Amino acid sequence: MVEYSLNYDMVFQALADKTRRDIVCRTLGSDCTISELSESYHMSFAAVAKHVNVLARAQLVHKARHGREQIVQANVKTISSVAAVLVTYENMWVARFNRLDELLQE
Repeated sequence: MVEYSLNYDMVFQALADKTRRDIVCRTLGSDCTISELSESYHMSFAAVAKHVNVLARAQLVHKARHGREQIVQANVKTISSVAAVLVTYENMWVARFNRLDELLQE
């Protein structure tokens, strides 16, 4: 059995770029080829492919070769894992602010 390990630093670094966030959103809706993705941006095919590679290294998308094209698909497992981490942080900060409100009201 393969253990699923995720480098959150790589994930958040990959998501720091607006284009990469958009690519993840587009591939959540449906699988896309890199050619299809590159039509949506004012950059070269190679530049979009580099963005996809960053996302793939961060495990945010999967790439699969289909003939001459590479199909890009969002990795829902990673996105769910990241969402769970963010909810944990949100809960922590909400609890801290609630405690601060309580202290200020005393």
